[in-house]
Amino acid sequence: MKVERVVSPLGIEAWLVQEKNVPLIAMQFAFNGGAAQDETGKEGAAYLLSGMLDEGAGDLSSTEFQEKVEEIAIRLGFEASRDNFSGKFQTLSERKEEAFELLKLAITQPSFDQDAIDRVRLQIISGLKFEENNPNNVATRTWFKNSFGDHPYGRPTKGTEASLKALSRDDLKAAHKKIFSRENLKISVVGDITPKELGVLIDKVFGDLPEKSGVKEVAEATAIFGPKLDNVTMNVPQSVVQFGHQGIKRDDKDFIPAYILNYIMGGGGFASRLMEEVREKRGLAYSVYSYLYPLKHSALVLGGVATKNSSVTEAMDLIKKEFSRMANDGPSEEELKNAKNYLTGSYALRFDTSSKIASQLLWIQVEGLGMDYIDKRNEMINSVTMVQIRDVAKRLFQGDKLRFVVVGQPIPEAPETQ
Repeated sequence: MKVERVVSPLGIEAWLVQEKNVPLIAMQFAFNGGAAQDETGKEGAAYLLSGMLDEGAGDLSSTEFQEKVEEIAIRLGFEASRDNFSGKFQTLSERKEEAFELLKLAITQPSFDQDAIDRVRLQIISGLKFEENNPNNVATRTWFKNSFGDHPYGRPTKGTEASLKALSRDDLKAAHKKIFSRENLKISVVGDITPKELGVLIDKVFGDLPEKSGVKEVAEATAIFGPKLDNVTMNVPQSVVQFGHQGIKRDDKDFIPAYILNYIMGGGGFASRLMEEVREKRGLAYSVYSYLYPLKHSALVLGGVATKNSSVTEAMDLIKKEFSRMANDGPSEEELKNAKNYLTGSYALRFDTSSKIASQLLWIQVEGLGMDYIDKRNEMINSVTMVQIRDVAKRLFQGDKLRFVVVGQPIPEAPETQ
């Protein structure tokens, strides 16, 4: 796979993988600035914006825009995460001129018609009400709120019913103006298109955006970790547990060893320690997992498990014990070897479709890993030594620092109750 750096006549950069055998073009892009940019009291602005960009643009009403999307047969979607605002776009190469023109309208001239705002807002609020009864959503939302407090990471990315109702058309226009710029824009493209054609088309789509963004500085997050145990009472047949503590940022020199360690701890499915101890040996849960969550202004190790109410304390104790055991003893030689084999052997599966390749290239850019990352990534994993990994295990896994949120029936010894 050959990745080319394309610079448009206006100086906009994109990474391109040409694929002439399939008459498709897949593009993904991301702007710096997501839900963390929402003003206080305007939570959910970026998320609502992500639902509005294909709801009419230019001279096209919402209905006309959607009819055009179907007529050209393109796929188009937007998403607001905590740190980024991203988009996915796919079209037949023979319709690329019309398709890119429609994408340009969505990005540069969204209509924000009031009836569309009201409709999309109602859809999001309906979703929030559904999530209020979903213990997994409640656990995640509570964990971030209690860990990050008033920091933007502590606020819900989708907002609240009250904040969404308070958002106006002007708020959406302000959020759009703040985030959408050529500054910190990352683009990846895979498909049947030449570098010269791509340069012209990305200028057409993004060239009218302002050079500089209006995103504000976000403070580094000083999260409040454990030992903490917070209860949220809910009448459910089994409790859901969210747990986590400080992690490692993506640009940390120890990230690759940490990535391997997390696979061994709870990222490797049935091959992980948590699954072995909690499910296989004791049958306490169907699933238990952990993952690294590196944010721009913080970093986390997170995980979750669902188990019957009477088993929650035992499951939590096992998780704390396994975190501490990893910190004290590290993994075995066999665990490290198996983790390396899986992580390097499965990497190719991330590149088996145009959309997956575009996604990988985009986030490699966002995370600043360099164009050669794909070629050197497996070597980086294989070169990690047992000495390195035991040092990182002591740094990363701290059973006595875990913050737990339990959604279900209260645990008697819980020190704090929602």
